[in-house]
Amino acid sequence: MTAVGPRRAVAMLAVGLSTVVEWYDFTLCLYFAPTLSRVFFGHDDMALSTTLAGFAIAYLMRPLGAILFGLFGDRHGRRPALLASMAAMTLTMLFLALLPTHAQVGSLAGGGLILMRCLMGLSVGGEYTAVVAYLFESAPFHRRGFVTSLAAAASEIGGLLAVGFCAVLVRNLDVAQLDAWGWRIPFLFGGALAGAVLVARNSIVETPLFDGPPVAAPGAIGPLSYVLRNESRGIALGFAISALGSVTYYVGITYVPSFLATAGRSNEAQALEFSSIAALVVIAVTPCFGWLSDIAGRKLILLGLCLACVILPVAMFQLIASGSTEAAIAGVAVLAVLAGGVSAVGATATAEQFSDTARLSGLALGATTATALFGGAAPYVVHALQKLTGSVGIPGVIIAAVAACVGLTLAVFLPHSRGSAAPERQNPA
Repeated sequence: MTAVGPRRAVAMLAVGLSTVVEWYDFTLCLYFAPTLSRVFFGHDDMALSTTLAGFAIAYLMRPLGAILFGLFGDRHGRRPALLASMAAMTLTMLFLALLPTHAQVGSLAGGGLILMRCLMGLSVGGEYTAVVAYLFESAPFHRRGFVTSLAAAASEIGGLLAVGFCAVLVRNLDVAQLDAWGWRIPFLFGGALAGAVLVARNSIVETPLFDGPPVAAPGAIGPLSYVLRNESRGIALGFAISALGSVTYYVGITYVPSFLATAGRSNEAQALEFSSIAALVVIAVTPCFGWLSDIAGRKLILLGLCLACVILPVAMFQLIASGSTEAAIAGVAVLAVLAGGVSAVGATATAEQFSDTARLSGLALGATTATALFGGAAPYVVHALQKLTGSVGIPGVIIAAVAACVGLTLAVFLPHSRGSAAPERQNPA
């Protein structure tokens, strides 16, 4: 495939931008957690902890969702999987917006919130892998890195949208109004946004792989069984790359507000400013790294990023904790460049490791599992170690340690691939 027709180009754009919904929901719940804890768990001292714990449990549902939607997508095509995951996200967000509160139904309210978060975790688990596979399989060989990286860039737009929405609501509504009805507005908007994406997706074309007769897994076995038996190296490489991506993002970006608080420099307004700067940097650099990987190859760029992740993070966290706003912004920006680069190249590099008709299942077992484990656990581990040691460099040490391990793994086992030279992995007859 060397060219993309107008209809397929529009479909790729619609699919790539749809990750806005996924990250809007994730960031919204992160920043709205104090409000949601009061609304669904009352004013108990443990309300916020219970809310965050429920979100963590829901996050662990992502691998299960990725496997379920992955099996469906590998058997029936990327388009049906994309429609199913977005339909589930739309309904879940709308149902959450309509849930009764703790003041109305007592403890049942908290159960309803956690149930909706678990269903969203299932939906999101199948969403991102299907988007990556769709963009990867639809793009020209020599632009796969650039096109697939757009999914990561678009997700940050959703994060910015959620941060802005939260800021407007908190600025214009008092606590009583937020708890009574204001909290429902961003979720209703999210449901409408997801519904609009679902309508747009209904007109997309299938990827070239499934744009024809149904494709069967080799030997009449299921895609999950096939990838477990024959592509364990791809699963391991996908896990390693995604582990690095999760640590650089969740420790290097989302942990920064907690890092500032633990270091004794808590400032909510400044933390929001840093989060916005990081998101803008990721949006800017992600397509650049995707483009570079098409020219120089995924392996070379990833190894360079691993080396940078070993050398830079400790110093960057020291800059953030220095007390100088300018130095802190520089540290935040560099960490965002590292996280954006790994996410951009990692999306394509993981997709390349699997045979065509088992790609979603392979991504579910490798990439999504790593994201759930490292994305959920890394900030808590780093926070505990930072409090234990009192060292502001601990988050950087964790990133460097993971990067060193991943870099050695990729140097030995990751094959070279780039542009039109990227191997098109077909299932054997």
